[in-house]
Amino acid sequence: MFKIIRVLKEPIAITGFSSLSNLGSQPQEIWENYQQEKIFFSSLEGDFVGSLNAEAHQQVQALRYENKHYEKLDKTVLMAVLSGRRATQQAGWNTRDNFGINLGSSRGATALFEAYHKTFILTGATPTQSSPQTTLGNIATWVAQDLKARGPVISHSITCSTALHAILNGIAWITSGMTNKFLVGGSEAPLTPFTLAQMKAMKLYANHHHHSYPCRSLDFTKKQNTMVLGEGGGSICLERETNQAQLAKIIGIGYAVDSLEHAVSISAEADCFQASMKMAMEGLDKNSVDAIVMHAPGTMKGDLSETKAIQQVFGDQIPLCTSTKWKTGHTFGASGVLSIELALFMMEHQEFIPVPFQGESPYPVTLYRIMVNAVGFGGNAVSILLERSA
Repeated sequence: MFKIIRVLKEPIAITGFSSLSNLGSQPQEIWENYQQEKIFFSSLEGDFVGSLNAEAHQQVQALRYENKHYEKLDKTVLMAVLSGRRATQQAGWNTRDNFGINLGSSRGATALFEAYHKTFILTGATPTQSSPQTTLGNIATWVAQDLKARGPVISHSITCSTALHAILNGIAWITSGMTNKFLVGGSEAPLTPFTLAQMKAMKLYANHHHHSYPCRSLDFTKKQNTMVLGEGGGSICLERETNQAQLAKIIGIGYAVDSLEHAVSISAEADCFQASMKMAMEGLDKNSVDAIVMHAPGTMKGDLSETKAIQQVFGDQIPLCTSTKWKTGHTFGASGVLSIELALFMMEHQEFIPVPFQGESPYPVTLYRIMVNAVGFGGNAVSILLERSA
């Protein structure tokens, strides 16, 4: 039996945040795009994808040619560098601060790896820099080089819950007393024909083109899976609660692993999410959670099992539920950090952003506590409970 324990003894402050996605790279632009019902998907070989919008793409390209060492880096790394810069600037961190870095990715340097492998298949040789430029570790390492960070530097992959696991790890370092601040997050640029083919092979990808919303996350009338891939990244500055300006604070964290029937399965009522949500709320009134930003990738089993888990945990008093993926697509390892972003926006502006399949409903103006969920292949679930700063 999974024992629920209170794992976070004190709040952790979020003092900086930055992201890039198909919704943009500037907070005001991203928020305005969330308020619209229109989608921001483009096409890759006839399939819907969530590509960076033009401005964000230009910013990434400008960074690429800012430094000769950045010219051949994968887009995944460049997005992490750019969001890391902006988040630490917002938080007021500098090179004298002893902060750590944990920035992960589900698939790492996807485009470069595929390009280098294609070269190898065709020629039997690889470019000199193929190994260092495709290792998972180069994501956080290049961010550390750019920021001249002096603390621990970690990259990891825990599939689609990667970014929220980075938060868990950063909190563990801070609460242990080994460092006072941690930059965490995720970055993903999976928009390649091979990655799309992998999703199609599992029959997860949206294959209809007549709907106005191709990724129908939390649409329980759908008769097929509707996952759409997106690219994006984001960085979050974590530190012990301070008197300085805070975007929000983390008051609860939870994690659990499902018992699998196969590599991509999840239990009918998402036992992992039930356990992670209960852990995040241990000692707190569950009715004080105002909303949940769900993982809800647009797959039939994924959306339904997470919904059933929420029903099991919250009973008759279910919080408002939403997801980012009908807007951004599924950004794999970066998806959790984009969900955190939506939660921060909704608490700041006191406006709930629903998915368009929920119908017309009155929404409360008080959004004080919001939970964020993520789960990846392997049934590795994480729940983060955020509270609005005073």
